[in-house]
Amino acid sequence: MRYLFLFIIAFNVTSCISVKADITTESIEKRTNTDMAEAAIRLVLQQQETAWKNHDLEGFMKGYWKSDSLKFYGSNGLTLGWDKTLANYKKSYPTKAETGTLNFVINDISKIEGDNYWVMGEYHLKRAIGDANGVFIIIFKKIHGEWKIIADVSC
Repeated sequence: MRYLFLFIIAFNVTSCISVKADITTESIEKRTNTDMAEAAIRLVLQQQETAWKNHDLEGFMKGYWKSDSLKFYGSNGLTLGWDKTLANYKKSYPTKAETGTLNFVINDISKIEGDNYWVMGEYHLKRAIGDANGVFIIIFKKIHGEWKIIADVSC
């Protein structure tokens, strides 16, 4: 009887330790995945800043989902589709003087669900023809292993 009692106590102690280890491992994995997603999203935005500075609008658009389902909402209303969004950028920013230098300030990156995140921030556009500043909310989704903007609200 005494050995049975000791066995039950030992079993309970190791069971509790095992459960705690599983919970800790799971939370570390979630945090690591979130950190990796945030870093990848920040990299996409840095690449967009560089492309913009070089007046490479096609390079800037590499951060967007190349789909007719892409949604961009700005001062001219809703634009649907990657091609139409690129055409609007080309029309609004025809030369390097219009594009200038773009800087993003990221105020928040939050997971929505699955591989979907929203990013809230500010854009600051320095140009000889006049600066432009505003705010944005963009939604990123991991598509075929790459982080892409699927929706953009900028004003």
